[in-house]
Amino acid sequence: MDFSASNSSLWNPIIQVGVIAAVVLLANIIRRKVPFIKKTMMPTAVLGGFLLLLLKYLNVIPFITAEFLESMTYHALAFGFIAMSLRVPEKTQEKDKMIGSRSGALIVSTYLVQVLIGLTISILLALTIKPDFFKAGGILLAMAYGQGPGQANNVGTTYESLGMLGGQSFGLSLAAAGYLCACIVGVIFINVYNKKGKLVRIKDKKIVSGSVTVDTFQDDNEIPVSESIDKLSIQVALICLLYLLTYLITFGITELLAAISPGLSKTVSTLLWGFNFIVGSLVAVICRSLFSGLRNIKWMNRQYQNNYLLSRISGFAFDIMIVCGIASISIEDLHGNWLPFILMAVLGGVGTFAYLLYMCKKLYPNYVYEGFFSMYGMLTGTISSGVLLLREIDPNMKTPAANNLITGSSFAIAFAIPLLALITLAAENDLMTYISFGLVILYFIALLLFIFKAGKRKRK
Repeated sequence: MDFSASNSSLWNPIIQVGVIAAVVLLANIIRRKVPFIKKTMMPTAVLGGFLLLLLKYLNVIPFITAEFLESMTYHALAFGFIAMSLRVPEKTQEKDKMIGSRSGALIVSTYLVQVLIGLTISILLALTIKPDFFKAGGILLAMAYGQGPGQANNVGTTYESLGMLGGQSFGLSLAAAGYLCACIVGVIFINVYNKKGKLVRIKDKKIVSGSVTVDTFQDDNEIPVSESIDKLSIQVALICLLYLLTYLITFGITELLAAISPGLSKTVSTLLWGFNFIVGSLVAVICRSLFSGLRNIKWMNRQYQNNYLLSRISGFAFDIMIVCGIASISIEDLHGNWLPFILMAVLGGVGTFAYLLYMCKKLYPNYVYEGFFSMYGMLTGTISSGVLLLREIDPNMKTPAANNLITGSSFAIAFAIPLLALITLAAENDLMTYISFGLVILYFIALLLFIFKAGKRKRK
């Protein structure tokens, strides 16, 4: 084997990881030493991501590829959630059997709010000062903010083929604006609420450096810190094994679907591979329950998971995910659609913020701001930006907010099926756009009734 620099497949990934690491360290120095940056309390990962994005657009580091950044974001997201889901839950943790389905309904109802905002803007512009604008184009706001760049690209491309000029670029640009809205607006309001005393940021919490005790690091009947194998190695091996199982399960399901129903396979396979972190989290929960059952019947004597180390591994994975996710942002040419873009980007962010803040006070009364900022980050950007904001006020994921992102996203797949049907229906003609607008309102009301009625049943 050639170990020299001419073997690009051997050295390119290492070089790119090294550059990302250097940018993160540089961002940490800037955050600590530059007074203005320090006062904003911008997370190091966010600052590192924007530095890397700037260097990429200035073509200073041409060897950092978009494909590598996207793959790192994709794998780090699943790796982090598997590590988090493996943790042994605390006995005092609140349990609400309906919270997963209610969170899923909240996610999809937020999509619908974004659809209503987007369609209102696109229809009004088409009827007044921009008669050539595609009336159904407002739906791209929900695809970009609610579901991220993947769906924004897919639906934008479809709308472009149906007559929307620059539909793909419009969708991708909205997705980039949503990610910036999540990272910048989210951090700003965390600081605002922190100053008002409504929440406590990491910076203001009383944490003593080096205060990890035996009680926090070592649970009863855990494996030793270092015996024939290091405890950290066991945690990493478990996560990697479960990620391999996630791949094999997803591959098996998609291949089986392709053999049975090729048409259905195209839609379901995209969802399964796109939401692999949900499959991975489910596999981790099953594994955790299996370990617990084996210990209860005395077939397993030791607890192999260590919550402290798993939290540190998930934190590392989420930091990498945030840096690479921001650096992979791409803003495209808008083909003269700047006015609808600005209106949707601003009003979409404001509407999403107001709606989620109201709903999270009703849905998550015991952890309002953890629930709100995690959902706001996810529903303007991606789940990675939701985790980013959550970690600023709940670094160890003590509240159920992080689990709500996972379980809610799972239920949201089912709740979103009617919305997926409306995406194509609304683009057929003007009449169908208006009909779709009315159907969205009806479905939105139905989801609100489900959320609040399920909450009443839970309280009873």
